[in-house]
Amino acid sequence: MNDIPRDQLTGALRRGAVKKHVAAIHVSGKLTLLQRKLSNVLLLNAYDTLTSQSKHSIDARTLCMMIGYNSNDMETLKASLRGLAETVAEWDMLDEKGQQEWGVSSLLSYAKLKGGVCEYSYSHALAEKLHDPKVFALINLNIQRKFTSGHALALYENCYRFIRTGSTGWWSMDLFRRLMGLDGSSYYESYKHLNAKVIKPAVAEVNKTSNILIEPETRKQGRVVTDIRFRIKENPQLAILDIDDGEGMRHGPVYARLRELGVSDRLARQWLGAYGEEQVMAKLDYVRQRKDVKSMVGYLTAALKEDYKEVEEVAAPAVPRSERAERLRRVQAAIEARTPTQRDADKRLFASQLEDDVARGDFERFGWVSPLNIRAIFAFWEDMDPEIFEGLEAEPVS
Repeated sequence: MNDIPRDQLTGALRRGAVKKHVAAIHVSGKLTLLQRKLSNVLLLNAYDTLTSQSKHSIDARTLCMMIGYNSNDMETLKASLRGLAETVAEWDMLDEKGQQEWGVSSLLSYAKLKGGVCEYSYSHALAEKLHDPKVFALINLNIQRKFTSGHALALYENCYRFIRTGSTGWWSMDLFRRLMGLDGSSYYESYKHLNAKVIKPAVAEVNKTSNILIEPETRKQGRVVTDIRFRIKENPQLAILDIDDGEGMRHGPVYARLRELGVSDRLARQWLGAYGEEQVMAKLDYVRQRKDVKSMVGYLTAALKEDYKEVEEVAAPAVPRSERAERLRRVQAAIEARTPTQRDADKRLFASQLEDDVARGDFERFGWVSPLNIRAIFAFWEDMDPEIFEGLEAEPVS
């Protein structure tokens, strides 16, 4: 997700954003990598109406796909939402009048899943802080997707918000361990262990993966490291990932089509910056042709991320589209009726039956809608449930 550009601020407010208004919102570091990604996607989805609406919603499967969950694994999603509701965000900052303000709030005030939709809300006080560009920097989804370490993503989040000032400022080691989710661990009270196992690997991943370069500096009392800060500058090789968030993208025809489809303003600009107008247009055309898709936005998310191409018609030319759509719908219903453990076992069993490396690769990429394996998928589920395709005509052999 992107920070909001300074050119949207004016006068003293714009100058202040550089000098003193970078706030210290600290989010407990005890979040998994997926929970951190989930938190960022929820914030991106809600951002346009963060302070004007008390609750927000997103298609649950779209949400899962955007952060790498199995789109049917609602139990994992529930656990992650529960974790966000139990996580504390704390701030300590000067307000506009120079008065000290301290506050604390759960990261989500509530979340619920109903009818395939995830509904959630932020406390009013936290929503104001998260929406204010002087306080909180949004994270680019195209960047966060590349992180493989929760500690690295946590460090990136806590450094990126200070990109304008060039330094995080000094953090006590106790605060730093808390930001990394390591408070309460006697092992990481040793700076030697903390540096070797957390700081060095996290700094390396941030510098390799993201649009900023960071360098740690420490301060000591005697031989004991008491404070740490991170120098920050843009990564010239990856700065392109930090897309322009200005008005220009809103005037193009591709942006208009995305908005008509139901894609939020900010997400539309994220995609256009990350993939380019030509590729987004191609995937829009591809998705528009899919009459058997329940969530157009969710499918478009997957089409962009996985670079779907027009291959299904070649892979199964003898199966009428309407017939294939109904078969896929019934397969999907059967999958949804299974538990997450059963679904994982189903996938492993089916994959073990594929002898061709290309076919296995296609299944790994597309799952149960794999174009190259569509006939084998139908046969597999018919073996699992002989009545699954009852009422449909027998599928042609060629």
